Amino acid sequence: MLASTLMLIALLCAGVFIPVPYSEMSPGPTVNTLGDHGGEPVLQVSGRKTYPTSGHLNMTTVRVTSADYRMNLVEAVYGWLAHDNKVVPHETLYPDGKTEEQSTQENAEEFSQSQESAKVAALKELDVPVKSWVIVSTVVKGSPAEGELHAGDVIKAVDGTAVKEPADVAKLVTKHKPGQAVRFTIVPAKEQAAAEKEKRTPTKTQDVTITTTTSDDAGEKRAIVGISAGTDHTFPFTIDIKLADVGGPSAGLMFALGIYDKLTPGSLTGGKFVAGTGTIDDEGKVGPIGGIEMKTVGARAKGAQYFMTPADNCEAAAKDTPEGLTLIKVKTIEDALGALKDIRSGDTADLPKCGK
Repeated sequence: MLASTLMLIALLCAGVFIPVPYSEMSPGPTVNTLGDHGGEPVLQVSGRKTYPTSGHLNMTTVRVTSADYRMNLVEAVYGWLAHDNKVVPHETLYPDGKTEEQSTQENAEEFSQSQESAKVAALKELDVPVKSWVIVSTVVKGSPAEGELHAGDVIKAVDGTAVKEPADVAKLVTKHKPGQAVRFTIVPAKEQAAAEKEKRTPTKTQDVTITTTTSDDAGEKRAIVGISAGTDHTFPFTIDIKLADVGGPSAGLMFALGIYDKLTPGSLTGGKFVAGTGTIDDEGKVGPIGGIEMKTVGARAKGAQYFMTPADNCEAAAKDTPEGLTLIKVKTIEDALGALKDIRSGDTADLPKCGK
């Protein structure tokens, strides 16, 4: 008995001090996009008539352990056994040795982009015109483009061919061989900002010639200049989204629905508690996210009755649905609006549910 007791103590000590390559995910805060957070409205619209709202359209989050946190064996076992938590390989949350700072910065950029796409998707659904153009989103440090192109520069053409979408930039650049020159016609970021402020069309353009280099990522080698292209927009009125300490793109759908609700008469939810998640693009297409099981648990714990679920997450979410929560399968913002119409009317028999 003494030997067994000593062995047990030794194993427990080993479990406490032996680190394991895992991280933990757990339900995070859920915030009503129609309400206040931190003492101010989450969604603020100025320059356009808004309407009273009711009920909830909650975005959901997941808490994760930090990049430098080293989980021990005891914590990993406890996490595996806990129903509301999920233990995953560390590299799942922080691939390629990504630091906490890098992850935070990436999440902030994705969150900002999701807000822009949510605005565009909501306004397009309302037939409100939005001006869009292709921009330099980021410039890779040490690349041929560094110092030549800058974040926010508007890309009008590449080698004289007009650019209409971000994907056009890569297609035109990769037509070259590494070492060849490529010509960008741009509106400098400062000129674009000044034109927007003065509500005029920018007139100052310039040509920038950059010599391509060889890509160093996995896959087929190709010509690159070291930028990523994105989209920027001008809105006919101001929409501000105020929500600190949240990152990633997964709140896009719920922001879009919240904006739509504020800009249309009547209550979109009919006073019901609806939560959800999902990325959204400018065309209103809803994409999958991570940590769906944690988000449904967090939403139900706060009182959600319905959960807008990206179609590609339905299978995972349906495996362990919290009691009392209905998972609604959505592929587009139109799907979500149609489901909300049924919810507020009380006619929920034909809702597109996960698992059906």
